[in-house]
Amino acid sequence: MPELPEVETIARGLDKRIAGDIIESVWLGEKPEPLKSSPQEIASVLERSLIVRVRRVGKHIVFDLEKSGTHVSKTRTHVSKTTRPFGKLRAGYGAPRRDAPTRTKTSGAPGLAGSETRERAQWIVHLGMTGQLLIGPPEAEMLKHTHAVLKLKSGRELRFVDFRRFGRLAVVRIGTEQETGFNAPGAEPLDIQIEDFILLFHGRKTPIKSALLNQKLLSGVGNIYADESLFRAKIRPRRRAASLTTAELRKLYKGLRDVLHQAIKLGGSSVSDYVDAEGREGFFQLKHRAYGREGKPCLVCGTPIKRVIIAGRSSHYCPHCQK
Repeated sequence: MPELPEVETIARGLDKRIAGDIIESVWLGEKPEPLKSSPQEIASVLERSLIVRVRRVGKHIVFDLEKSGTHVSKTRTHVSKTTRPFGKLRAGYGAPRRDAPTRTKTSGAPGLAGSETRERAQWIVHLGMTGQLLIGPPEAEMLKHTHAVLKLKSGRELRFVDFRRFGRLAVVRIGTEQETGFNAPGAEPLDIQIEDFILLFHGRKTPIKSALLNQKLLSGVGNIYADESLFRAKIRPRRRAASLTTAELRKLYKGLRDVLHQAIKLGGSSVSDYVDAEGREGFFQLKHRAYGREGKPCLVCGTPIKRVIIAGRSSHYCPHCQK
């Protein structure tokens, strides 16, 4: 599952490429699993909206949207009637296919005069385990597990592809009851202050690895970066969170932030299906010191890396360096 660095990389790439563009039409597939909001609601919110900004919130990608408050979208969501498969799943875009799904049509983008009021909304995307957001030309091959296609005014298309269908798509209209829109349940690991970070773990009897993965405490940290930060802080993943000293928690705070910043700089870790918005893999997997290195020598002391299961999750650590 993409974690904070991967989601941050994708969000930054999307913001750079499509912020300021307008969504002209929306096609949604017939599979219900990816949709947390109704197809009609998603299409109504997205169509004719200006993409103001794309950003990460926890492990979610949030598209901040605006449209003219005087415009009322009359949208019909098209559900694909195509029964033939679109072809084999491939990374990236290829040649066009004749059996690609059709899309809804709109009469063009609304005027965005400065004197008009704005309707604000958000499109919220969770990539799940295998979700991808890809930008490409409309003639590109429609991959088999494409669940949403957004036609942009610039002539490009933004497609959501997810062959395991664990990803989720939802929309939120910003109003008086939810003025700030979508918020992650836990603290932002890259923004939290050291004092607040330490307080998160005081008195918690769960293993520190489980506490790091608790999205109600820290939003965005997953298995890879929990293992890597614990290695850098020289802390075993089974240690009870409450047993860590203030000095150890300070090391963990620094280790976690260093790992996340470095992973973002290298485009995330491509250990499964992850690619960014342009179909490119990340490179941080080449810097892993613990995760996925079971049986291999520790890069610090040479001791074989061990793998254990903690609360159903694999954890990798060096039995010599981590105490």
